[in-house]
Amino acid sequence: MAKNIVCLWYEKDAEAAARFYAETFPDSAVGAILRAPGDYPAGKEGDVLTVEFTVAGIPCMGLNGGPVFKHNEAFSFQIATDDQQETDRYWNAIVGNGGEESACGWCKDKWGVSWQITPRVLIVALSVGGDEARRVFHAMMDMKKIDVAAIEAARRG
Repeated sequence: MAKNIVCLWYEKDAEAAARFYAETFPDSAVGAILRAPGDYPAGKEGDVLTVEFTVAGIPCMGLNGGPVFKHNEAFSFQIATDDQQETDRYWNAIVGNGGEESACGWCKDKWGVSWQITPRVLIVALSVGGDEARRVFHAMMDMKKIDVAAIEAARRG
């Protein structure tokens, strides 16, 4: 186990979430699965309690803690993409597997975890500043999934 990991609270599906992430993103994998050694408020002895996993190189742990806490946009994974094809692949995997679209490149998976599927061209254009960043920012504000061609057009003015 890494010295510092991100711990994500799931109601009961940490293992399913970890397996989905491992199948969807490169440099991702499912590691150790710990089963509860006894009954606990959200489950029974033998239930999956925690799952170690990696998402795009980030070490994580999923905790099946019951329905007390819910995910929100205060935490998100940001995945930088190289082109529209990669953007579409991740977006469609998340949204098409019971997730939901949001605005400006954000979406949620079916477990409520927020994702930012962000083409690198958007990051670069916003960091340039000035009129270019302003045009790109306004174009982005009208999008759900980021449209790389529209971002590139906004960069050019």
